[in-house]
Amino acid sequence: MHAETADVPHQDAPHRDARVLALIGTGHFLSHFYMLCLPPLFLVWQAEFDVSFATLGLAVALMAGVTAALQTPVGFLVDRHGAMPFLLGGVALMALSIAAMAFAPGFWAIVLLSILSGVGNAVIHPADYAILGASIHPSRIGRAFAMHTFTGNLGFAAGPPVVAAMLLVMDWRMALLVLGLVGVPVVLAIQWQGRILKDQAKPKDRAAGPGGRELLLSRPILLFFAFFLLSAMAGSAIQAWSITVLGKLWGTPVAVASLALTAYMVGATGGTLVGGWYADRSTRHLVFVISTTIASAALLLSLGLVPMPEWLLPAVAAASGLLMGSSRTPRDVMLKNAIPPGQMGKVFGFVSSGLPLGGAITPVPFGWLIDLGLAWMVFPLAAALLVASLFCMGSAQGAALRARAVPVAAE
Repeated sequence: MHAETADVPHQDAPHRDARVLALIGTGHFLSHFYMLCLPPLFLVWQAEFDVSFATLGLAVALMAGVTAALQTPVGFLVDRHGAMPFLLGGVALMALSIAAMAFAPGFWAIVLLSILSGVGNAVIHPADYAILGASIHPSRIGRAFAMHTFTGNLGFAAGPPVVAAMLLVMDWRMALLVLGLVGVPVVLAIQWQGRILKDQAKPKDRAAGPGGRELLLSRPILLFFAFFLLSAMAGSAIQAWSITVLGKLWGTPVAVASLALTAYMVGATGGTLVGGWYADRSTRHLVFVISTTIASAALLLSLGLVPMPEWLLPAVAAASGLLMGSSRTPRDVMLKNAIPPGQMGKVFGFVSSGLPLGGAITPVPFGWLIDLGLAWMVFPLAAALLVASLFCMGSAQGAALRARAVPVAAE
């Protein structure tokens, strides 16, 4: 992997950027795919290993928890030693751990292999963003971040149906062996094409800028973390409880409420591409994030306060998801612009850990509200979390601009 190699001719840059995105995006797709390829096997595992559903949940919970916990320390390693070795090792460990589950003698082995897969998965975000930030032409960085998010969402969407389809023609052990081994050619492709993947520039004078711990605890980065955390809390509440809440508030049939949630998720996925397009064509990222987030929050609020015909619910939910998804890529570009040279891995690792943490916080307390007969509060509180996140984003942008008043030179 090369550190800031000479620029390729301008006419060749789009082709090179597409190859970079194909390599990084495929690895990101697999990381999300592997996280959701296990739940379809729970019923099979319960019968074969005679374990409870709570025990089965450990496989997914530990994989996600280890990923979130290790992203920041892995980010420090990526910044110090370069992203390429960790990307190759992470994808390989993630894939081979899934393949090894095919030979598990008991559920305890699946749990241990899930932890190992989570260790590999922890590499993806720090390494990917470090490579994308250095390898993609600045005029296309928004669309590159958007495609990165898009491929991850596709992985989440593809995992359950692909595994379910494979179980129709083979047993679960063969299915996991095949799916795990799919990662091997991906690792080989990244290694083979590694010459086009640049590493981030390192600061010329490491003592001139803030240390790693000081940077992560600085006001701008903590505010970006809070923004990611609060927006993830709102999204988790919608994903976990919108079907239940629509049924309790308006008597919405499960099929219609499920369609509305699906429309929200599809809209959010497509919105990332819209946001990427905008991020490359304007520098007014904060205004865009504020306007789209407020509009999304208003539509979510309407779902909980305004009776609507059933045909309208999916359309409103899709529009809310589209607006929310559109805000994500400009958000990521704003974070990139706030990071000093050579610090991409640790900062993106730390800040993006707010996403799984936020997703873990809200389902239980919001479920408690529903148990208390306060289902009407779910959508307003989710909207309030989105609005609160904007205060963090605005403050983070201002603090980052002040911090950049003393720039750190890069090699």
